Amino acid sequence: MTTNRSAETTPDVASIRADFPILGTQVHDSPLVYLDNAATTQKPHHVIESLSTYYETYNANIHRGLHTLSEQATAEYESARDRIAAFINAKQSHEVIFTRGTTDAINLVARAWGDSNVASGDEIILTEIEHHSNLVPWQMLAHRRGAHLRFIPTDSEGHVDLVEYEKMLGKRTRIVAVTHMSNVLGVITPVAELIRIAHANGIPVLVDAAQSVPHMKVNVQELDADFVAFSGHKMLGPTGIGILYGKESLLNTMDPFIGGGSMIRVVELHESSWAGLPEKFEGGTPNIAGAIGLGAAVDYINQIGISNITAHEMSLTDYALQQLQDLDSVRIFGPPDTANRGGVISFAVGEIHPHDIGTLLDTDGVAVRAGHHCAQPLMRKLGVPATVRASFYLYNTTDEIDQLVASISRAKDFFDGA
Repeated sequence: MTTNRSAETTPDVASIRADFPILGTQVHDSPLVYLDNAATTQKPHHVIESLSTYYETYNANIHRGLHTLSEQATAEYESARDRIAAFINAKQSHEVIFTRGTTDAINLVARAWGDSNVASGDEIILTEIEHHSNLVPWQMLAHRRGAHLRFIPTDSEGHVDLVEYEKMLGKRTRIVAVTHMSNVLGVITPVAELIRIAHANGIPVLVDAAQSVPHMKVNVQELDADFVAFSGHKMLGPTGIGILYGKESLLNTMDPFIGGGSMIRVVELHESSWAGLPEKFEGGTPNIAGAIGLGAAVDYINQIGISNITAHEMSLTDYALQQLQDLDSVRIFGPPDTANRGGVISFAVGEIHPHDIGTLLDTDGVAVRAGHHCAQPLMRKLGVPATVRASFYLYNTTDEIDQLVASISRAKDFFDGA
């Protein structure tokens, strides 16, 4: 990892790109243009090396051994937790629970909190723009407990109706679970206001921050969020690792989701007592390397500066919106500018199926997502089977956006001439 950058200056994108070995890849004899960052991000040398170092020099299980390797692995694992807690400004490090990802974190809450706090006839409030990971676990909880799901209305750009939302909250509302940023529309949800209104009614809020924590400053204490879930692989870290942040007062009331080693205090033949936080929710051997790798990813992001990353992405998104809006037959979904959106742009090209567009873009080395993006209800609301999605991160450039636009034009020409 290069070390001559300052978090107070504009990112040197050429220098950043040199940190990512995969960006030199050729795809179909063309340079890779990687614009699928909302799905997963690429990894810098710094993160890859942290995984190799763990496996090559101190691979051992944690919290169980008295030997040197185990003690070093434990120290690195817990140091990563401390750095991640600082990154989101958690009050205590033990409010940060390592999970397999955002999906796992939300399921943990739906089970460990939901099964004890949601009863028949209760209500769970979501939005119409949720990723399946923040919809299906609540559907399952509602089916288990006889509860009802209610959805905050959104307009065609994904903006939530705060007036209707406030009217929806009542004595049977048990939790509000909302995305911070739509993985389809890019729209940023006013989570601070949603939380304020919910708390005025004594209702806790879970925030799906998978698309926000990697791209903008998320301060969990300022938001006053009760639960926040996000994934490591969307922020330069490894796959299979994620975070559930929860307020200590709430986590202490919850029973474990997974039973086994490490999450216990005392085990008898017929009953057990639980360890404290965070061990209570980290049963079994965790993804030690993944946690260490996520800590390294946070270090890398901190060195660049999260505010610098946000500014760079907004500049790219503004440029991309302008270029795409100038193309005939291209329909953009979500807000038309960067006033209330992140670095995700979903679009359609005339009547051409998004899968066909994605396939043709790939022949030019341009990697985008095409499909329903794990948001089938939102696709039905938009009246389309799928969209093409381009999403940006700290290593992308305006030249790559130009390549995207040129590739879309070639795809249009191909189908117009077919």
